[in-house]
Amino acid sequence: MADAARNTVNAVDKGAGIRVLLVDDHQVVRRGLRTFLEIQDDIDVVGEASDGAEGVAQAEELKPDVVLMDVKMPGMDGVEALRKLRELANPARVLIVTSFTEQRTVVPALRAGAAGYVYKDVDPDALAGAIRSVHAGHVLLQPEVAGALLSQEETGGGQGRGGSLTEREREVLGLIADGRSNREIARALVLSEKTVKTHVSNILMKLDLADRTQAALWAVRHGVTG
Repeated sequence: MADAARNTVNAVDKGAGIRVLLVDDHQVVRRGLRTFLEIQDDIDVVGEASDGAEGVAQAEELKPDVVLMDVKMPGMDGVEALRKLRELANPARVLIVTSFTEQRTVVPALRAGAAGYVYKDVDPDALAGAIRSVHAGHVLLQPEVAGALLSQEETGGGQGRGGSLTEREREVLGLIADGRSNREIARALVLSEKTVKTHVSNILMKLDLADRTQAALWAVRHGVTG
């Protein structure tokens, strides 16, 4: 933990880059991620943490745009840290970086609010692309994990809740399911980004969902497409 604390960058903007926090209990992994990400012109590593509790504290202090979060860590693990960040209404987008391929490991993290996941052996350029993607508002789900999430959804009452959506909200929901960011939805529907954010908030409230990931899954399950 001391090593992670010493590697924390003061919360001073180095530019207009995407602010990234690394949360992993292996120092070698954090060092490798930092070495690669620091050569990206549009990505700034603002801090490191060695467990979930420290990661939550760093996220609250440093206000990163994206958190790269391991799942299996001593003490507070990644799933519990995600839940805590949600309780705190922390706006950071969380990208799970894991060596575990089992759905029973990845699915709980996505249900807890992660914007997606990549494996630790991911191509470095693909990792940078994933960070940019979740920062832009996209949800990264591989088909087999999306299927597992859908199979766990409760079947009762979901479609009925959809009846309260307006036609415009259904259009927005369909575009969320297509992986579009708020900016892209605004362009597609010729709306302001602020209006799209309002629609997204209304959709989550009406469907009793916590985030865009759950909204995208609900849309796929109930046949709402963009």
